[in-house]
Amino acid sequence: MGDDSEWMKLPIDQKCEHKLWKARLNGYEEALKLFQKIDDEKSPEWSKYLGLIKKFVTDSNAVAQLKGLEAALAYVENAHVAGKTTGEVASGVVNKVFNQPKARAKELGEDICLMYIEIEKGEAVQEELLKGLDNKNPKIIVACIETLRKALSEFGSKIISLKPIIKVLPKLFESREKAVRDEAKLLAVEIYRWIRDALRPPLQNINSVQLKELEEEWIKVSSAAPKQTRFLRSQQELKAKFEQQQGLGGDADGGDDDEEEAVPQVDAYELLEAVEILSKLPKDFYEKIEAKKWQERKEALEAVELLVKNPKLESGDYADLVKALKKVVGKDTNVMLVALAAKCLAGLATGLRKKFGQYAGHVVPTILEKFKEKKPQVVQALQEAIDAIFLTTTLQNISEDILAVMDNKNPTIKQQTSLFIARSFRHCTPSTLPKSLLKPFCAALLKHINDSAPEVRDAGFEALGTALKVAGEKAVNPFLADVDKLKLDRIKECAEKVELVYGKKAGGAAEKKEGKPITGKTTALPGPAGDKETKDAATKPGPLKKASAAKPGGPPKKGKPAAAAGTGGAGPKGKKGPETKEIFESELSIEVCEEKAAAVLPASCIQQLDSGNWKERLACMEEFQKAVELMERSEMPCQALVRMLAKKPGWKETNFQVMQMKLHIVALIAQKGNFSKTSAQVVLDGLVDKVGDVKCGTNAKEAMTAIAEACQLPWTAEQVVATAFSQKNPKNQSETLNWLSNAIKEFGFSGLNVKAFISNVKTALAATNPAVRTSAITLLGVMYLYVGPSLRMFFEDEKPALLSQIDAEFEKMQGQTAPAPTRGISRHSVGGGDDGEEEEQEEVGNDVVDLLPRTDIGDKITAELVSKIGDKNWKIRKEGLDEVTSIINEAKFIQPNIGELPAALKGRLNDSNKILVQQTLSILQQLATAMGPNIKQYVKNLGIPVITVLGDSKNNVRAAALATVNAWAEQTGMKEWLEGEDLSEELKKENPFLRQELLGWLAEKLPALRSVPSDLLLCVPHLYSCLEDRNGDVRKKAQDALPFFMMHLGFEKMAKATGKLKPTSKDQVLAMLEKAKANMPAKPAPPAKASSRGVGGAAPAKFQPASAFADDLGSNTMESKPDLKKAKAGGLSSKTKVQGKKVLSKPSLKEDDDKSGPIFIIVPNGKEQRMREEKALKVLKWNFTTPRDEYIEQLKTQMSTCVAKWLQDEMFHADFQHHNKALSVMIEHLESEKDGVISCLDLILKWLTLRFFDTNTSVLMKALEYLKLLFNLLSQEEYHLTENEASSFIPYLILKVGEPKDVIRKDVRAILNRMCLIYPASKMFPFIMEGTKSKNSKQRAECLEELGCLVESYGMNVCQPTPGKALKEMATHIGDRDNTVRNAALNTIVTVYNVHGDQVFKLIGNLSEKDMSMLEERIKRSAKRPSSAPVRQAEEKPQRAQNMSANASMMRKGQAEDMSSKLKIMYRTYRIQNRNMGSHPETTHTVPREFQLDLDEIENDNGTVRCEMPALVQHKLDDIFEPVLIPEPKIRAVSPHFDDMHSNTASTINFVISQVASGDINTSIQALTQIDEVLKQEDKAEAMSGHIDQFLIATFMQLRLIYNTHMADEKLDKDEIVRLYSCIIGSMITLFQIESLAREASTGVLKDLMHGLITLMLDSRVEDLEEGEQVIRSVNLLVVKVLEKSDQTNILSALLVLLQDSLLATASSPKFSELVMKCLWRMVRLLPETINSINLDRILLDIHIFMKVFPKEKLKQCKSEFPIRTLKTLLHTLCKLKGPKILDHLTMIDNKNESELEAHLCRLMKHAMEQTGKADKDTEKGASRIEEKASKAKVNDILAEIFKKIGSKENTKEGLAELYEYKKKYSDADIEPFLKNSSQFFQSYVERGLRLIETEREGKGRIATSTGISPQMEGTCVPASTHTVSSSIGNTNGEEVGPSVYLERLKILRQRCGLDNAKQEDRPPLTSLLSKPTLPTVASSTDMLHSKLSQLRESREQYQHLDLDSNQTHSSGIGTTLASPSSAAANIDDLKKRLERIKSSRK
Repeated sequence: MGDDSEWMKLPIDQKCEHKLWKARLNGYEEALKLFQKIDDEKSPEWSKYLGLIKKFVTDSNAVAQLKGLEAALAYVENAHVAGKTTGEVASGVVNKVFNQPKARAKELGEDICLMYIEIEKGEAVQEELLKGLDNKNPKIIVACIETLRKALSEFGSKIISLKPIIKVLPKLFESREKAVRDEAKLLAVEIYRWIRDALRPPLQNINSVQLKELEEEWIKVSSAAPKQTRFLRSQQELKAKFEQQQGLGGDADGGDDDEEEAVPQVDAYELLEAVEILSKLPKDFYEKIEAKKWQERKEALEAVELLVKNPKLESGDYADLVKALKKVVGKDTNVMLVALAAKCLAGLATGLRKKFGQYAGHVVPTILEKFKEKKPQVVQALQEAIDAIFLTTTLQNISEDILAVMDNKNPTIKQQTSLFIARSFRHCTPSTLPKSLLKPFCAALLKHINDSAPEVRDAGFEALGTALKVAGEKAVNPFLADVDKLKLDRIKECAEKVELVYGKKAGGAAEKKEGKPITGKTTALPGPAGDKETKDAATKPGPLKKASAAKPGGPPKKGKPAAAAGTGGAGPKGKKGPETKEIFESELSIEVCEEKAAAVLPASCIQQLDSGNWKERLACMEEFQKAVELMERSEMPCQALVRMLAKKPGWKETNFQVMQMKLHIVALIAQKGNFSKTSAQVVLDGLVDKVGDVKCGTNAKEAMTAIAEACQLPWTAEQVVATAFSQKNPKNQSETLNWLSNAIKEFGFSGLNVKAFISNVKTALAATNPAVRTSAITLLGVMYLYVGPSLRMFFEDEKPALLSQIDAEFEKMQGQTAPAPTRGISRHSVGGGDDGEEEEQEEVGNDVVDLLPRTDIGDKITAELVSKIGDKNWKIRKEGLDEVTSIINEAKFIQPNIGELPAALKGRLNDSNKILVQQTLSILQQLATAMGPNIKQYVKNLGIPVITVLGDSKNNVRAAALATVNAWAEQTGMKEWLEGEDLSEELKKENPFLRQELLGWLAEKLPALRSVPSDLLLCVPHLYSCLEDRNGDVRKKAQDALPFFMMHLGFEKMAKATGKLKPTSKDQVLAMLEKAKANMPAKPAPPAKASSRGVGGAAPAKFQPASAFADDLGSNTMESKPDLKKAKAGGLSSKTKVQGKKVLSKPSLKEDDDKSGPIFIIVPNGKEQRMREEKALKVLKWNFTTPRDEYIEQLKTQMSTCVAKWLQDEMFHADFQHHNKALSVMIEHLESEKDGVISCLDLILKWLTLRFFDTNTSVLMKALEYLKLLFNLLSQEEYHLTENEASSFIPYLILKVGEPKDVIRKDVRAILNRMCLIYPASKMFPFIMEGTKSKNSKQRAECLEELGCLVESYGMNVCQPTPGKALKEMATHIGDRDNTVRNAALNTIVTVYNVHGDQVFKLIGNLSEKDMSMLEERIKRSAKRPSSAPVRQAEEKPQRAQNMSANASMMRKGQAEDMSSKLKIMYRTYRIQNRNMGSHPETTHTVPREFQLDLDEIENDNGTVRCEMPALVQHKLDDIFEPVLIPEPKIRAVSPHFDDMHSNTASTINFVISQVASGDINTSIQALTQIDEVLKQEDKAEAMSGHIDQFLIATFMQLRLIYNTHMADEKLDKDEIVRLYSCIIGSMITLFQIESLAREASTGVLKDLMHGLITLMLDSRVEDLEEGEQVIRSVNLLVVKVLEKSDQTNILSALLVLLQDSLLATASSPKFSELVMKCLWRMVRLLPETINSINLDRILLDIHIFMKVFPKEKLKQCKSEFPIRTLKTLLHTLCKLKGPKILDHLTMIDNKNESELEAHLCRLMKHAMEQTGKADKDTEKGASRIEEKASKAKVNDILAEIFKKIGSKENTKEGLAELYEYKKKYSDADIEPFLKNSSQFFQSYVERGLRLIETEREGKGRIATSTGISPQMEGTCVPASTHTVSSSIGNTNGEEVGPSVYLERLKILRQRCGLDNAKQEDRPPLTSLLSKPTLPTVASSTDMLHSKLSQLRESREQYQHLDLDSNQTHSSGIGTTLASPSSAAANIDDLKKRLERIKSSRK
């Protein structure tokens, strides 16, 4: 037991991992106890076990495993972090637990899975279980199925997604194991419980016996809806409710509701695979469907019918098919075919669902018209078709078409349409059947219920009944006001019979609650107002009638409960009150009236009514008035009384006093009695007559107002205006209009018949009397408040003078909000603006648009026009489009009927001619404006194609498309766009333009929506793929759109949608989601318009916060409702409660005028909070062209907490003098309140930006004065502007640089200068740069000057993003049209020149000659030499450092990452340029401009980094660097710096690597030393893994930097460079000794590395350095290491590509290619050992590409034959090693039959087999013969290629040379046909070119064709060099020649010639010799000598293993370099002599 006690002492978590099972068992037991004990689910204890839980469940010992499972279960149940273990544990359970024999283990495994589901990890568990179904072990499969079944049965189909399970079901039924099949059956039954018949289609194809068994089981399933019995952690309320129900044993309503949603969740359609049918249509379908014989048409239709029986169809373009079917339905004479076509349409609609929606509009009218057919089977088919089509679209979209048919004369059509409406209504809910839709439908149906045909009446009743059932009485009753009781009862009876599709929710709610008393609810003011039920109920009780008509005179009778209820719910109802309970009164005869009047009035009164004496009449009126005042409402006979008043003399009364009394009494009666329209008609004429009367006018108006209150304004106004305009009296007309203007303000606008008024207003505007015109214009002004700008459309054809008056009136009204109605019923609704009113008001605006006189242009869209638009000739297409434009322009407003136009325009959206596309877009934009909201129906077939255009590559086309989409969306709203799959289909397309534009558009539109269709979810997967798109802009736009998607869909749904992503993507996306969750904006409150209507006015403002709070605290409404009401309660932005409270306390404070005390209140963290809000998009970003109201409001709100109230009032006053006052106060307080100013600085700067937009100069001057003082203060305080403050201020300040006044410009420049003290100049730079893009030339000029000043003061480092880009941008202004701008640009660049010297020209890039000459001229004139160093650079650095210290900790980490990303970007540019440049620039140092440019970028990049990084610890390093390979790492002192900067290694490494590429030599050396140190320590070297490419990129970029910059820099000490070289090479050698790391280098990087190293070897400047030789030797060694240690495939591939590039590049020296080939030979030698590790397929692909780029013909034209030999050698060696198998490795080559490579390999193989012994020569002959044939065939291609080159600017010389070679080779080649088509000039150019070449090469032919090795040399130097390519092949004599032979010979040679210590400078300059073909012998001998010398030197260095093929004559060893050409001439003679010496000595 000794060891027992050992483990007993261990802690629990270590026991659990112990190798003894007993110890583990004990550990699990204790862990179980521990897990049950820990109370806190977030306890840190849990995290200890995170990695162990998987071991718990997968324990190899069965006993321990059982305990482990129990412990794991407890862990999952209690631990907060358990979710992280889901994947591994679930997979462990599936694979290691479900196969256990013990039932208990399996049980626990299932429990663990279910517990994971409970903690919200259902998806991961389900994924593992589904994986388990593919396991080979049937036990596991059974257990997985069982677990899935349990999960489904307990959690329900909402949580367990059924689709993937149903997909695998059929496979399970086919299993060989009975147990699996049985379990699958149980699962199928369980699924059936949840989704019923939706399961049938997917299981149709299983074995019939099984299906039968299943059917039997399914019948037994109880029909009750299944319930979720186990709940997720997030569903605890549901759980409580469920338990409560269980307790009650009953089934309360609430439960029902919740569950109801759960059941129909899975739709059979979703589970099916879509079928593509368009391609399967018969080929001749479209001909047959038009055929004369009906049988043929029938065949065609039957074929379609068969195809559309597929239950789910693939989406596609069905337009033509639908058109053909529609034609049959509409026009075919054979009714049987009509029915058949209708069936096809029904099938299409069912199979396509929402995707069919776009065609619905075309088909519906045709089907409805066709209902005239009587035959039942046709009618039935049409009904089925239209019902199926209805489900694919919305009622809104087809309402126009339906309403158009309602007035048809044919009763069958009317009946069927009504029945269709009834069926459609059943599918609606109250939200999809709004009042705006109900109104026209009810109006049309009311005609039907009064129709003469009984079947039409019945159908009408059914439709109205359905509407009543769906929308509830409250919504429908107003439209049934005029229906008599019998019919109303009939409608209600129909309503009761209706069965709704969506269950009896919503509409029926009112009936459910009807009986309950409502008084209790009324106290919670706005709370229940959102509750449908209370409102509904409130409409029921009787007394409401009185509440609604209560007298405005007396106080409203609040005693009755109904009045109280009125406050809660009567608002919307009230308005309709009188309409619903209209007081109908039949006209009474005068006798009856007298009788009734006599009963209530004193007798004397009645007698004196018509007395001749006015005094008696007056007395009579007084009595009359008293009597009326005392009368009760119920007993007042209004009609009788007014008829008495109208009795003679009536309204012709001459005495004004009597008349005034009379009018007053009318008003009283109207207020106090139940006043009907009948009574009103008696008096209105008289009232209008008196309205213009000076003395009685006011009384007349009062009476009219009272009548308007009793009978509603809309009716009264109509009567009054009509009466006034039927008279001729202008005074009456103008006063009537004035009364109406006031009445509208008092009563509100709802219900008014705008159309009627407009015609009267037009009459009034045409009146001769100016008073009438003025009144009319005033009335228009008032209407404008309610209707908005669309009102102007009606008056566009008025005279200009009038129109300008109208516009002036509208101007006045702009910015004002309509006052809240104070009269009419609305004054009872204290709680105000509730839904009803909201909707009413909304409707007004739409109504106005509906009233516009619209033209029907359908007949103008002729077939001829449509064919024009589709014509082949673009000019005709353009004509067609022009015609459409003019048609729309003429019509102005059009009806939605536009015939075939949509299809025609759609075709033009993808026109090849972009101009036409743009024209089409502008037509569509026009169309949207002209058609108004009716454009909705075209969204699917015209709107979505416009979105496709957003993917166009041209910027202007995209902009036009975006403008069009916005114009449409303005008319249609967003719902139509987001419904269906169209948008997601667009987003799916992988077009970066389309994606970024579409996402940008969505990000703009989504935040403003209050709700979106669920289809938005379909876009999410594509949104996720955009987040990982290759294009950075797409990724950015996707990230921007993320929060807005989440705002509508919620985090859960979005997170769930990540389930289908790859694990890596999933983690990234989830991280982004988390981030977006923090930035998610709140859903917008309903439009703030509500404030004007809801409560409005100043008085009710006190209630606002209270109601908003009541709402927050106790609202039991739906989620979005609180927002709704808060906004309405007075347009409070529903921001934070804090602000709410603030407002709450305001009214109680006295308006204190006490101006002492601080003006800025310091709110702790206030500024940070504001920044966070702005960052999270909770508030608007301060970014605008002109400040809109919402910005000003927002700033006001933000200031309210931290600026003194009185100052804020001054700051936001409408008058500029107050602004001046505010600025004076701020200047006064500046010194005394420094902290306050700094804490509110962001707000102060924002307020000042608003002042920049004022036109008043005095304010501007004052503001600038304040700014100067402010920035002085800030720089004293050493404050630094935050990014947020800078970006919301500087751009607006820069706008002012362009002010016309000098004083202001000066001030602004002064401020900009001061700003540099508190904000880094390099960050100011981009802002000012942006200013140079302004349209204002003064601003451009000033900004350019300011840029010059910055560069002068701070040096080039300020230029952002890089000096190159910045200067290019500045240089564009040299060509500006404005002289001052040109001068400024020139001066600025001269300034830069003075700082930076000639490099400026390199940075500027290409300028036009004119600009360049101007610049050079200016530079000459300035004649200032470059100053040595920027003056103020020093100043900026410390200031930056301070800036850093504040957020250094944040910045540091960021920077390291930033650096590595910079590196990547630099690398990319480098690669691209390399590609353009070809491989290797000439070794002379006039490096092409584009090459040097981004080196400067690198230098300066590091320059800026240097400024912003804390300075690295600098050490004296001189003593470290001895001329050894690499310095000893004594610089360890730097590392603590790093350690505290970067906690994690990766970012440290990134940081250090990024420093390797630094422009500063010391920084780079330090970095390299550190890396070398890491690499040398075995334990640490792994850390570099994953960073190898990055490191190599950095090093070869540093090599380039040295090559291009440092080496050219005379000032630099060359020792520095050698030190840097030795560091680079040393650390690389260390790296390439570690094989595992060396293999990580990728092909591309190796290619660039080799390029860099070879370039370095050939750099003659290096040889001139003292240590140069040493450097080059090291490089040699390094190259060998690279070749041996890298991944062999990668390096071979890299060398092949490099060779290809170097041969292609004209600039590349032959030497370069040669060295590359040497490397390749080296690789060939290594092949026998490495062949097995090489990916041959890839290498052969590279060779194939090489051969494609260089066909044999082209290779043979090379100056040297080595490339072709190298290639052959490589292939030969591969064949030798691999044998025939090599042909299996051509898999990566696409069309290998055409590949030259395959042919070559086949030849080689054949050769090898046939004549193993024969020499190589024959093959070559044979090959050349074959080649000859091939080349004949390819003649044309080759010539075409050559002529293409001659034609191109860059390659023309090369082309001519090739043509010359070609003509020589094939003298019989005919080049005539190629010249024939070209111009005379070109022909003569070619001939001239050829002649030139000929003269050049005259007499040199021999040399051109020779290999450059003179014949007599062959014997002496190298035996048979022509055929030996590598020593492995052997030479002609058949003997192997090793390098040692040559080395020996060379030694002897050297001794003889006294050449023992050949010095560097003696090296013959190869280039000069090679370029002089007159000395062939010398050239080649020198070359050989060279080769020997270099090899000897290497042998001296004991690098014997670098035995490069020394029998390669025409090349130098890898170490060979070129001397500079300048010294060439001098050395030639010397060489000649030496060579002669050698020769003679040999003899």
